[in-house]
Amino acid sequence: MDNKDRKILELLEENSRRPFTEIAQVLGMSETAVRKRISKLEDRGAIKKYTIEIDPGSLGYEIVSITGINTSPESFLDVAEKVSKLENVKDVSITSGDHSIMATIWAENGEELSKMISSKIGDIKGVENVYPAIVLEKLDR
Repeated sequence: MDNKDRKILELLEENSRRPFTEIAQVLGMSETAVRKRISKLEDRGAIKKYTIEIDPGSLGYEIVSITGINTSPESFLDVAEKVSKLENVKDVSITSGDHSIMATIWAENGEELSKMISSKIGDIKGVENVYPAIVLEKLDR
């Protein structure tokens, strides 16, 4: 991967719908060359998918929580899988930090988040503690 590939990834990360012609113009390359590079990046797995970023508030989710979940050592993979299938859980990561699992949860209000934590996540076999952190503001890069 060279600097042009990195720049292509940076431009697509900013806007995955950016036209190839615009990328080509920024990089001083032909559109065909950009298409070939993007195809190779996809084939190598550097580009996994194209997606959008949704504003949870515009859909009625007033609370976003980045939630740490501690589990018994033998249960963390099973718990992560079960949490990832819950409604309103947007992503799940297995980590080496303070919590073995981190999940991003969207909730309409505090009551809904409480129910999610206590009766859905908290009831999964192997869950020991749940630590929600409410996102106050998300900064754009």
